[in-house]
Amino acid sequence: MFTVIGERINTTLKKVKAAVTERDADYIAEDVKRQEACGATYIDVNAGARIGHEEEDMKWLLSVIQGATKLPLCLDSPDPAILEMAYGLVEQTPLINSISLEKDRFDPMMQYLKGKECRIIALCMDDSGMPKSVDDIFDRAKSLVAELEGIGFKRDDIFIDPLIQPMSVAAENGNMAMDAVEKIMTELEGVHTTGGLSNISYGLPQRKMVNRIFLAMMMARGYDSAIMDPLDKEIMAVLKTADMLKGADNFCMNYLKAVRAGDIVA
Repeated sequence: MFTVIGERINTTLKKVKAAVTERDADYIAEDVKRQEACGATYIDVNAGARIGHEEEDMKWLLSVIQGATKLPLCLDSPDPAILEMAYGLVEQTPLINSISLEKDRFDPMMQYLKGKECRIIALCMDDSGMPKSVDDIFDRAKSLVAELEGIGFKRDDIFIDPLIQPMSVAAENGNMAMDAVEKIMTELEGVHTTGGLSNISYGLPQRKMVNRIFLAMMMARGYDSAIMDPLDKEIMAVLKTADMLKGADNFCMNYLKAVRAGDIVA
């Protein structure tokens, strides 16, 4: 099954930041419940936008969110101290977002992750910057998997983010992401691939249409998770239809259920 990491509880979003600042628990809880109802697998929690308040904001968000849902959480912070605190407060095994090969990030995150019961998003970034080719992405993915396996992670707990880059920047970025996903999923059998799907449409008009088509194309290459908005009914319809066409939906049961519920319409 495709893993949907619901991206909406992020304090970089104006309404979420305002709700967190004002401690509007009803707003956060209602959004989380809607994400769950629309098919989220994990709820991403990012409290980093209010400089100097991340720890208290993360604590508050975790309390509110876990009062609204039993879904597992994706803990999203570059700060291992924040992740350590949050890890101690979660009720279910979390997904940690994220580690990369950048030395300043890699070393402290590897120390933090040792002995942890969690899943991990691993970014194909190193100190040379964004990847420039499929081989760049794959080589970084291979290194990340080897390092994480070395401290006890199973491949099923590793989500590789190939770092989707905007089509508005370079015409090859879509194919680079798709080819990289296919190579990772074929040659690093057992891992997952994920990432911020909407990065592909940055700078373009009609972004939601671009995102929907790109999701279907990525899924055809093996992409099995995305950080996305589960409240976007149309993209969730694409996801369920593509899942069915890939043969991941036995007897088309999930597809038929979604059609009957009115979630997939012509």
